[in-house]
Amino acid sequence: MLVDAGVGTSADLVRAKQEASGLGLFIRSLVGMDREAAKQAFGVFLTGRTPSASQIEFVNLIVDHLTEHGVMDPARLYESPFTDINPRGPEGVFTEPQVDALVSVLKEIRQTAAA
Repeated sequence: MLVDAGVGTSADLVRAKQEASGLGLFIRSLVGMDREAAKQAFGVFLTGRTPSASQIEFVNLIVDHLTEHGVMDPARLYESPFTDINPRGPEGVFTEPQVDALVSVLKEIRQTAAA
């Protein structure tokens, strides 16, 4: 479909698929992730909790990143703008089990895009 639309050649798509670790991840990197879908993924993460202002801001930054880039490597949580909220990244904002759950959501989003 992409070749028929003149987006590139078959070789271009094969190269993009290899470089992005999958065609789904490549396309997601181009178009980003739907904001509502990202909010919904993290809405489940926040369900049953009363998040602090810092936690809400942290999650909103993740949603913004996903909306723009489609997926997010958990290592990115330890870089600016996340470390602008707390120099320790997510560990300074969430408990250890919450950080694990946060990373799990990011991994699920990547797996869904790669499928």
